[in-house]
Amino acid sequence: MKILVTGGAGFIGSAVVKAALAKGHEVVNVDCLTYAACLASLDDVAGDPRYTFEKVDICDRPALNRVFETHQPDAVMHLAAESHVDRSIDGPETFVQTNVMGTFHMLDAARSLWEAKGRPDTFRFHHISTDEVFGSLGETGKFDEETRYDPRSPYSASKAGSDHLVRAWHETYGLPIVLTNCSNNYGPRQFPEKLIPVTILNALARKPLPIYGAGLNVRDWLHVEDHAEALLLVLTKAEPGATYAIGGEAEAKNIDIVQTLCRILDDRRPDGAPHADLITHVIDRPGHDQRYAIDPSRIRTELGWTPAHTLQQGLEETVDWYLANQAWWEPLQSRDGVGTRLGQSK
Repeated sequence: MKILVTGGAGFIGSAVVKAALAKGHEVVNVDCLTYAACLASLDDVAGDPRYTFEKVDICDRPALNRVFETHQPDAVMHLAAESHVDRSIDGPETFVQTNVMGTFHMLDAARSLWEAKGRPDTFRFHHISTDEVFGSLGETGKFDEETRYDPRSPYSASKAGSDHLVRAWHETYGLPIVLTNCSNNYGPRQFPEKLIPVTILNALARKPLPIYGAGLNVRDWLHVEDHAEALLLVLTKAEPGATYAIGGEAEAKNIDIVQTLCRILDDRRPDGAPHADLITHVIDRPGHDQRYAIDPSRIRTELGWTPAHTLQQGLEETVDWYLANQAWWEPLQSRDGVGTRLGQSK
């Protein structure tokens, strides 16, 4: 099929673009190239005749209409979003504009195309969201498809709003949507503002490794390539209106992730050992959710998906990728906000 992917120059989006092409699909990548986008992530597919790039902002409705009319996609995978919690604390308006209004424009443009095509049952609008819309867990329990929404940050609130719009377009207009909420992604080509790439690159530069508070916040870690496989499975196999929670079943405290990365780096780059000496505890993020965890039973039972990577394996492969690909990450170090503490406002 021909898939229109928004945010395809981002971390998860680029993994989805490559996975879709590997499965024989055509891909139209719509991305406005914000600070976190990196077209270099797609260098190995840029020459594929089944791949097209459109530099378009999803809030630019005339440009978006042109893309839909020109390419006539069979499906949409909507990943474009502002996604960094710290940045949402400092500048929430951008998150509302992109995540809420951008999703509205995507839904309405997709509905226009779907209706013009005669409302085919095979069309899909796949909205990719986050487990952060569910708020924070205590020491026990997991999020699933029935968990009530309880967003705690401007980022998660804007994603919650977009989720509700997607469901409303299904219920009100009949648009064949599917929706997924994922846990924390990691892996190659992640922009260096998130925990794992920041830790790796700071350690290599012998800079402090910042840990918010005591580092006891727990996340469920999902390798980006496992996530891409799950997303394409949902797109092609799920029934319209279905929702799936996608998690790596790999919970870990932030401090444990950082210490594991330090041990891997001690092995790979012993001249810098012990890298754990660089760990520095800093003032915690306002409203920092304590724990996320996803129960992926539904996608496992109904669609047969399970993650292929263990957390240890995935972290080792991720460190090795960053060590071998300085030419990818070095130019990103000068981009806005990289290396600067954000999100301290109250």
